[in-house]
Amino acid sequence: SIYRKNLCKYLRLMKRVLVLFIIFIFGAGIIIFLNLEWQNDRKLPVYQPNDINPELVDSSLHGRGRGVDGGDHKISEFELLDQLNQKVTKKIMLNKIVLADFFFVSCPSICPKMTSNLLTIHKYFKLDSSVLILSHTVWPEVDNVNVLYRYAEKYGVDHKYWRFLTGEKQELYRLARQDYLVVPDINDPNFQHGNDADFIHTENIVLIDQKQRIRGFYDGTSATQMQQAIEDIKLLKKAYN
Repeated sequence: SIYRKNLCKYLRLMKRVLVLFIIFIFGAGIIIFLNLEWQNDRKLPVYQPNDINPELVDSSLHGRGRGVDGGDHKISEFELLDQLNQKVTKKIMLNKIVLADFFFVSCPSICPKMTSNLLTIHKYFKLDSSVLILSHTVWPEVDNVNVLYRYAEKYGVDHKYWRFLTGEKQELYRLARQDYLVVPDINDPNFQHGNDADFIHTENIVLIDQKQRIRGFYDGTSATQMQQAIEDIKLLKKAYN
């Protein structure tokens, strides 16, 4: 009968749909599995000065890979003040995963976006004492301790795990150019770093591992790259445990 023929056609169609659905689910499962395996096997590079665009590396470091002792490029000793007027040195980075950026409080362009994106990461790892954010002002003449404190309060940060740093301009700029490798040096051939006419401005955010080595660079204005930073932090945490 016509009813039986239509029923048979319907059942055959549903069978095909079911087979295609099973194939789709199986294929999606394989893709997810392979992606998870790739994530588990993925390793972040350890950046040396010669791995980075020379225009973002202090001229004194051009062409330099690992040191003569075979050691990696690392953040050097420093001494700055945070928003609580507490002295901050390299010791604060010991066994910590650090995100570092350079900003100034009155910046009307990229800095608010960077701070908001970093706030997302700060909230994600808020209860994790192994993750630290260090935001360095590039205008210490204006961004004193009190200004930085009000800025931190504005964003509701945990002062213990997000330090806003000020200090000697020459020291801050040395860190940006020679340690974190985030700002151009090509327009400063006389190496007058940190003088009155000197001013740096960058959207670059740097990921530092538990051994104070550079492991990643991100555009701080990009929410997508900040999500990648979260995944990379997880990777460093897993590798360190």
